[in-house]
Amino acid sequence: MIELANIKKLAQAGTLIALGVVCSSLSIPLGLAKVYPIQHFINVLAGVTLGPAYAVSMAFITSLIRVTIGTGTILAFPGSMCGAFLSGLLYKYTKKIPAAFLGELFGTGIIGALLAYPMATLIMSKKAALFGFVIPFGLSSFAGATISLLLIVTFNRIKIFNNESQDA
Repeated sequence: MIELANIKKLAQAGTLIALGVVCSSLSIPLGLAKVYPIQHFINVLAGVTLGPAYAVSMAFITSLIRVTIGTGTILAFPGSMCGAFLSGLLYKYTKKIPAAFLGELFGTGIIGALLAYPMATLIMSKKAALFGFVIPFGLSSFAGATISLLLIVTFNRIKIFNNESQDA
């Protein structure tokens, strides 16, 4: 039998994926990459409320849908998934929201940006500098992660989140 907590997590994950897809038109093209702060907002929110496994799965599914419908590029995969994973992992082990924020910044802005380079050059056949994605990915993740940080802190103050949802 499926537990109520799992149904709630699946419903929240589905809602956040839908939000990510629907808002995918809010991207800003910067060179080969599309700056997409909504994804990073969702990554931190999912990392804190659902945990790293859900966050990474959601980032993958959102990226897959965006690429399929033409609102994203394959560069969405390394950036979103690395940021979601580190955000969720750091929050899981520290229970500190700023750690989730920093995980998103480092995961997307550094690791995801560096992983995007071989994807751009080998798969997309585009000329790119090794560190060419660090600034756009970093700016995008900073904007989205900042929004989520402010929202989560506000939600915690008005008691929208409970301890059960954050222990994932």
